Amino acid sequence: MDRLLVLVRHGQSEWNLKNLFTGWKDPGLTEQGVAEAHKAGQQLKDLKLEFDLAFTSVLSRAQKTLDIILDELGQTGLETFKDQALNERDYGDLTGMNKDEARQQFGEDQVHIWRRSYDVPPPGGESLKMTAERVLPYYKAEILPRVLAGNRTIVAAHGNSLRSLIMELENLSPEEILKRELGTGTPIIYRLDENGGVVSMQDLAD
Repeated sequence: MDRLLVLVRHGQSEWNLKNLFTGWKDPGLTEQGVAEAHKAGQQLKDLKLEFDLAFTSVLSRAQKTLDIILDELGQTGLETFKDQALNERDYGDLTGMNKDEARQQFGEDQVHIWRRSYDVPPPGGESLKMTAERVLPYYKAEILPRVLAGNRTIVAAHGNSLRSLIMELENLSPEEILKRELGTGTPIIYRLDENGGVVSMQDLAD
């Protein structure tokens, strides 16, 4: 049985390009982001991977990335579940703010703590710990059982919601996951054992 789980962060968004805190706002993909999604689909096609199910967030940059990947695979119309549990971390009062301007306003150290600590949220927003507290129950209830039943599954989501999943899959500490950089539009391929443990992992980053 092929217990296949592929995670992919959305392609570059317009706010990624502008260096803005994005969170739950819904900017579209840039031309580069579209190209990254096409490349991801081609990489998966070259590996002859096909899917039975897809999951994504309710944000359009993740949905568009998934649509492009499935189009490259010739799998448009694949059964897809969309849920805000997979949304990006909510940056609260920082949302829409330029990251450099935030450093000037709040100080380099404070912004670094908000961005790179595990359990300190920005004002009005979520920490990575809080993000994981909504992502992981959804994963364990909706995604993992389907993968374990042999449904080959792709998840198109966001840097921090995917960090929560990777932390769980790879048994990483909070310190380790915060150091993990996820490239936009880069698939990570996992194969799981019957208990949900990772048998193999392949990151398709260049």
